[in-house]
Amino acid sequence: MIKLEQVVKTYQMGQVEVHALRGVDLHIETGEMVAIVGPSGSGKSTLMNILGCLDIPTNGKYYLDGIDTGKLSDNRLAEIRNKKIGFVFQSFNLLSRTSAVANVELPLLYSNGGNRRARALASLERVGLAARAYHTPNDHSGGEQQRVAIARSLINHPSIILADEPTGNLDTRTSVEIMALFQELNGRDGITIVLITHESDIAAHCRRIVRMLDGKISSDEPVAQPLIAV
Repeated sequence: MIKLEQVVKTYQMGQVEVHALRGVDLHIETGEMVAIVGPSGSGKSTLMNILGCLDIPTNGKYYLDGIDTGKLSDNRLAEIRNKKIGFVFQSFNLLSRTSAVANVELPLLYSNGGNRRARALASLERVGLAARAYHTPNDHSGGEQQRVAIARSLINHPSIILADEPTGNLDTRTSVEIMALFQELNGRDGITIVLITHESDIAAHCRRIVRMLDGKISSDEPVAQPLIAV
């Protein structure tokens, strides 16, 4: 599903070139659950932006479902982001004065999707929050807010979820609950999940751990016995 070949990403910061990625090769098959781990500045967030078609490589190739994304127009990349990829972030990115169901509906505004309310309610049901669909984020706990964000990421039935530090603002118990949800979506629904984290105990819930350092992959190993979140 995901194939990177010698991907390089360089940013120009004034007179200084910042080499965020230095020739990354990465293959992720359909249905995998992969953690990308590394310290600040290792390149993991830059890699996530490229995987999500939010940025493009300076050099190298990124193939998504066999398509060379470097040859696509901005409009086509936006279409892929909306239909193929669900995004989940550390800060939830919810509209604070808007109900959960309205927050979940938002991606449908950009895809002319019909039956918005019914689809959003079904998505909230999928993450166990249908009963709180008309509450605003201020009425939800941090874990519930992240569930709303995950429901929003699922609204267009993506084949991939990219999660950037999804447990970073959550306590330990709630983090495990969120990982249980990701494991369910991966195992039951076959959604490919790529998760960025700096927490080794969170990465241990995935089936594969890719470690990054100084813009390169330093190791890429399967997890023999992933932690089962309950």
